[in-house]
Amino acid sequence: MSRTSKDTELARRLSRRNILGVAAGATAATIIGTASAQAAGRDQAQGPGKSHGHGPGHGKGKPVLPPGRLGIQLYSLRDKISTLGFAPVFAELEKYGYDEIELAGYTQGSAGPITLAQLKRLAKDHGLNPIGSHVGYYDDDNPGAYTFAQNLEKVLDDAQALGLKHIGTASGPFRYGSTVDGWKRAADDFNTYGAAARKRGMKFYQHNHAEEFSFATDKPKVRLYDVLLAETDPDLVYLELDIYWAYCAQFRFSKRADGTNAPLDPLKYVLKHPDRYPLFHVKDGVRDDTTRDGYRMTDVGDGDIDYRTFLSKVTNRTHQGRTYHHWQAEHDNPVESLAFARKSSEHLHSLREGRCGG
Repeated sequence: MSRTSKDTELARRLSRRNILGVAAGATAATIIGTASAQAAGRDQAQGPGKSHGHGPGHGKGKPVLPPGRLGIQLYSLRDKISTLGFAPVFAELEKYGYDEIELAGYTQGSAGPITLAQLKRLAKDHGLNPIGSHVGYYDDDNPGAYTFAQNLEKVLDDAQALGLKHIGTASGPFRYGSTVDGWKRAADDFNTYGAAARKRGMKFYQHNHAEEFSFATDKPKVRLYDVLLAETDPDLVYLELDIYWAYCAQFRFSKRADGTNAPLDPLKYVLKHPDRYPLFHVKDGVRDDTTRDGYRMTDVGDGDIDYRTFLSKVTNRTHQGRTYHHWQAEHDNPVESLAFARKSSEHLHSLREGRCGG
C-alpha cells in the first residue's frame, strides 16, 4: 500500500466520529433506565461541586474551573441520545452542572426527528450553550458529503442557525499526505474555511488526535503540528486541544525516527499560543507504558493527567484565561455515559488551586 493510501485511511479513521450522525429527539422516556444510571442520579443529590475523590486539588481554595465554562462533547453520550433523544440527556446535564455542549452531528435517530431550531431551543431550555460542533473535513468517496471541503456553505448555515460561536473538525489534516507540502495545502484549506466562518461571526477550529504531533515523512525532523500552526492564519484558524491525545503524543513522539530527542509538552503549546486555543477536550487516562499510546482512557478524575495543574496554569497565566477558554469533558467509549458525565463534572468542579488532598 502506498503512503498516500495509508494517509487517506488514517484520515478516514480519525474522522469517523464526524460522519456518525448523533441522533436527536425529544422523547419523554425516562433517562435513568439502568442500575448504574440510577446510582448516578442518587449520587447527583450531593451536587456537582462535591467529589468522592481524595486526589490533589480537592478541598478549600479557589476553583481552577472558571464558572460557566464547563461543557461536554455529546459524542460521549451518543448511546443515550440515539435511544432517548436530546431532551432527557440535556435534563441530566443540567442537573450535573454543565454550562455548555459541543455537538457531534444533528441527525435523527430512533428517538425521532428534530429540527435545528428545536435543538437550539432544547439546549436553551436546559441552560446549555451550544459552543461548537465537529464536522468532517473531506470525504473522497462522496462528492456531496456533509464536510467542509464539499459543503462549506451548508455546514456554516447550520452552525449559524444553531448560534454556534465555533465550528470545527476532528479530522486530521492528512488530506494530501504527511509531507510538509501536504500539510501546507491542508493549512490553505483551513484558512479558507476560517475566512468563511469569520464572515459569519464564527471561529473555525481543528481538534487533534495523537498523530498530528508525528513527523513529516519527507522531513523527519519537522513536527507536523508545528507546520499547521505556522501555516494557518492565527486570526482565521483555531485549535481545540484534546489534552488526552496530546499526552499520548508526548509518549509516542518525543523522539524522532533516528532516536534524537524531540521534547513535547502540550501545556507549553497552549501557554505560547493561548489565543489559538479557545476550546479544550478534557479526557483522562491511566498511564500504561505497555500500550501504544502510553495511556488507557478512563473517566475524568480516575486517571493520571494532572488537570488541577493544567487548568490552573492556563486560566491564571494567559490573557483572559478565565473568560476565553472552554473546557469540554469527553470519553470516547465510557462504560456508562451518564455516570461518566456526572463524575467528570463533580471532579472538575472540585479541583482547587494550591491544595493537596489527604
